[in-house]
Amino acid sequence: MSGPRYFVLFNPAAGRGRGAHRKDRYLQLLADALGDFDHATSSQPGDIETLTREALANNYDRIVAVGGDGTWSLVANEIIDSGRRDVSLGLLPAGTGSDFGKSLGIHYQRVDEAVLALRGDEPRLVDVGKVNGRHFLNAFGCGFDIAVIDDAAGFTRLKGGLLYQYCALRQLFRFPGLEMKIEADDLAPLRGKRLMVIVSNGRYFGGSFDIAPQSDLSDGKLDLVAIDDAGPLGRAQIFSRVRAGKHRDGELVTMKPARSIRIEFESPVRYELDGEIYHSDGTTIEIECVPAAIRVHSVF
Repeated sequence: MSGPRYFVLFNPAAGRGRGAHRKDRYLQLLADALGDFDHATSSQPGDIETLTREALANNYDRIVAVGGDGTWSLVANEIIDSGRRDVSLGLLPAGTGSDFGKSLGIHYQRVDEAVLALRGDEPRLVDVGKVNGRHFLNAFGCGFDIAVIDDAAGFTRLKGGLLYQYCALRQLFRFPGLEMKIEADDLAPLRGKRLMVIVSNGRYFGGSFDIAPQSDLSDGKLDLVAIDDAGPLGRAQIFSRVRAGKHRDGELVTMKPARSIRIEFESPVRYELDGEIYHSDGTTIEIECVPAAIRVHSVF
């Protein structure tokens, strides 16, 4: 019997050009590990989605995305929306944060293992989140994280996790907080000003934050992490604990697994899904878990 057919999609713009710099190395690693495979490179907005749809139409068994969380999310959405449960997603890191891959043991320091994992016979079946018809692999976020993303967009001297850490420190003193009401499964409604709220599928967020230490990609639930607002010193303390994954439920933080979350704001807000920014149509955002939605290749 012939083996699986691989299609590899490169996003050279990922990680502020990191995707382009890593392409040659990945092509050699993939050739050594897989033998035959086809590949293409995106060159403009919309290419990633178009190329993924073409790969699905041409009956590739495994679609490998080389990029970061945003690239992976675009490819995953096309696979999920196609209803093709027989197609698996491979992840190779070339993004700024590449947070979702870390929950699967995939990061650039172990790229050899990530490439070899693409040959695995049993890709892991994982949950995803969903907001307004859009799926996310790793996390939804609003509040402080949007301010950090906006701040990071103006910097060219720093990259990766260091960039997000620096901008997060700046925003500890600048971000005004966000009023909201949060409802999640049987949790009593949470009302008041929050520093941020993350609804996480994966464990890591923002380049290096261990935001949901108890995360399980296959438990049929997402992890709500709602962080109360505080003054700069209090924010700095929370920031330190979250970065190390030492924050706990009840210490200015509410952490609960939930199948669905509903958040009401005073006005429409901007939010992120896997690092990409979206605008809410109204003042309410509903988030749900979609269990066992896609197969992905994992190092462990």
